[in-house]
Amino acid sequence: MTVSETRADQQHALGPGGAWAMAVGGMIGGGIFSTLGVVITVAGQWTWFSFLLGGLVALASGHSYSALTRHFGKSGGSYLYLRESGWNRLARVVVWTLVVGYILTVSVYAVTFGAYAANVFGAPGWVRLLAAIAAIVVLAGVNLLGASEATLLEKVAVWGKLVILLGLAGIGLWHWAPERLELHPGDPTSFSAALVGMGVVFMAYEGFQLLSYDYDEMRDAPRTIAVAMPTAIVVTALTYIAVSLGATMLAGAPAIVAEAEVALALAGRDALGLAGFVAVSVAATFSAGSAINATVFATARLAETAAKDGELPRLFASRDARDVPWFGTLVISGAAIVMVLLGNIAGLVEGASFVFLLVFGLVNALAIHHRAGKAWIAMVGLAGSLAGAAMLLLYLCGIV
Repeated sequence: MTVSETRADQQHALGPGGAWAMAVGGMIGGGIFSTLGVVITVAGQWTWFSFLLGGLVALASGHSYSALTRHFGKSGGSYLYLRESGWNRLARVVVWTLVVGYILTVSVYAVTFGAYAANVFGAPGWVRLLAAIAAIVVLAGVNLLGASEATLLEKVAVWGKLVILLGLAGIGLWHWAPERLELHPGDPTSFSAALVGMGVVFMAYEGFQLLSYDYDEMRDAPRTIAVAMPTAIVVTALTYIAVSLGATMLAGAPAIVAEAEVALALAGRDALGLAGFVAVSVAATFSAGSAINATVFATARLAETAAKDGELPRLFASRDARDVPWFGTLVISGAAIVMVLLGNIAGLVEGASFVFLLVFGLVNALAIHHRAGKAWIAMVGLAGSLAGAAMLLLYLCGIV
């Protein structure tokens, strides 16, 4: 195979299956494992409804992302949409915000990876830290091998974790025990808390929009993104709802909040003993790993696009012999390692949720402005994003 043929294969490595896996991997990896305990703290027994509301907002926003990406026919996501609309200054602010936001989310995924990996062996805290850093280093290496290798890893990881998570959820739902969903037994949380929970949990749906940065890597890109994005969101939302019910019924809401970083491993142990504990821990590490992989992959390509426009340093546009944006991959991974050393998972989850609610609201508004897709769906996404951001802000301010 010639060098040009190799580059062509690398450049169009994502078909519908690979793109779907990238989107699901980007969402679930930092979703249910990182956020379940955080949202239960807020929404209690209504946690499942918070995930449902978030899924509906994500699905409407995904419709807008898909329609706008096909409308412009280029990679770049919200950054591209703003530049194509002539709002270059706002685009510059958004791209820097997104790159920083994605670095923070990679660090959350890595912390989750380290927590579950170390917990299997009962290892001390420094092992968690080392495992988190190692995950970023290894997956940066996978990305540097090229798009085909990154996509293959994503497919294997996604299917593995879906089987384990849905199996865990099924066992929990079979042992139906709704009273275990209450964080404070005998004092149920009010239904309105589900709205706050939706804002808190929204980071769990960050990830599907990564496909808008991978558009140039896709085969038959308009069809691939139109199929992969909505189906990934639907599968993810259904998985979240099932796991938030089933796992909480197994372990109990108080236990999940008390052991937030490894809560699902406890549910696995309650379901199947040691085998369940190990299986869920393996799923968590695969899940967090696939999220790191998908996020680094897409963010490096977003940075490349912005660098070509002069909004980021020119080195971010550099590609190596494997046609990989190597500088962006290394910088994003390195910065995430720094955040692992400094981060607080609850604060990162809430902060990232707020950022992405605002960005998704902006994208829905742009879809309405450009008449891309169905306006009523974009309006649902816009209203839901702004409502979630407002409720989260009120919660962070201690008002609700």
